[in-house]
Amino acid sequence: MILKFLVENWLSFKKEASLSMIGSKERQHGDRIVHLPSMQLKVLPIAVIYGGNASGKTNFFKALSFMKQLIVQGTHPDNFIPVEPFFDLKEPDHPSRFEITLLIDETVYEYGFSVTRHSVIEEKLIQVNRSSEKVLYHRKNNQPHFSPSLAKDPALEFAFKGTRNNQLFLTNTVSQNIDAFRPIYDWFKIQLELIAPDTRFGPFELFLDEGNPLYSQMNKLLSQLDTGISRLGGESIPFANLPLPETSKLQLQQTVKEGMAVRVLNPLQNDRFIVSRKNGELIAKKLVTYHKKTDGTESKFNIDQESTGSQRIINLLPAILEASESSSKRTFVIDEIDRSLHTLLTRQLVEIFLSSCSSENRSQLLVTTHDVLLMDQDLLRRDEMWLAERDAAGGSSLFSFSDFKDVRYDKDVRKSYLEGRLGGIPRIDA
Repeated sequence: MILKFLVENWLSFKKEASLSMIGSKERQHGDRIVHLPSMQLKVLPIAVIYGGNASGKTNFFKALSFMKQLIVQGTHPDNFIPVEPFFDLKEPDHPSRFEITLLIDETVYEYGFSVTRHSVIEEKLIQVNRSSEKVLYHRKNNQPHFSPSLAKDPALEFAFKGTRNNQLFLTNTVSQNIDAFRPIYDWFKIQLELIAPDTRFGPFELFLDEGNPLYSQMNKLLSQLDTGISRLGGESIPFANLPLPETSKLQLQQTVKEGMAVRVLNPLQNDRFIVSRKNGELIAKKLVTYHKKTDGTESKFNIDQESTGSQRIINLLPAILEASESSSKRTFVIDEIDRSLHTLLTRQLVEIFLSSCSSENRSQLLVTTHDVLLMDQDLLRRDEMWLAERDAAGGSSLFSFSDFKDVRYDKDVRKSYLEGRLGGIPRIDA
């Protein structure tokens, strides 16, 4: 779970901006808050970020995406680090900073780095206890400082010497099969799921497997949400007949392992396929939808024949259902959750997730939106609602509704927001 995320000198964020998932003292909707007695912390399951166009909401999403990419994918030896600093910075080589505080199992870590396009300036990993902090390693000016328990590990010293200037030490230790810091790497790779507005298919391809328990839930919800779709289906086709270049087919032959499923898009026809391997053979299925006819039979449609809103729901439902599973420990970040959706459908998706939240759950949902119907204290706590705002110089900032002393628990925050009392709305010249 994310406890805090901080960014500085990134796209529209010139100054330090942070989002906290640590609950305040308010008691509203307290039954869904995760309690950590060992740390005396309360962790929020959801954050909803509002703001005008170009306020910084998507740039916040991109900051998390950049952090994940740099950690998981790394960089090539001769490449620049693809960091995007604030556009109007007077010092072009001023580093961009990213820091995150995570709850992984029952351990809290703080991890962060500062980078320019050319090199990693600083990198630090801290293990946080209730009354103390333990610096596991601190890299600065290309010099390592390890905790006493790790300082005598020759493998770590060897890995650091082999870490390039444009590479994170965390990433290199994992590539060298060193497991000391793998929980942080694995959280970014496995537990953090980022869904952009143009994501073409949900991240859980196996939901189309009729044996998956969430498959029936997804079809039930598609019907309840008035999409006209009675069910999704996978139309089997021979792998050899996939309308893909031979090089792509060869790559699938090499990379798809037993029990694994990947999504494939044919952009020319907007067809979507799922390729999996069972008993050593590659199996391909084309995603189709079925609609009930008046005589009780079904009509089959290609996915591109569905409305944009229905396609968006199909994209999002697997993530919402996975996040709602009691065993899930994943954090889902959805940019523009309301894209192409009716406001009541957007609210319903959020309510599906919130109905599953309890003090025992470990999943999170962070979304950006323009949908003010979600700005409702019957649905969300004040510390779960955030505003992104851009100043006259183009710099973005983030602040929570709980920062406003006059925002009471019984206040109509939607009205105050639309009247401009809280900020985070477009500045329209008359």
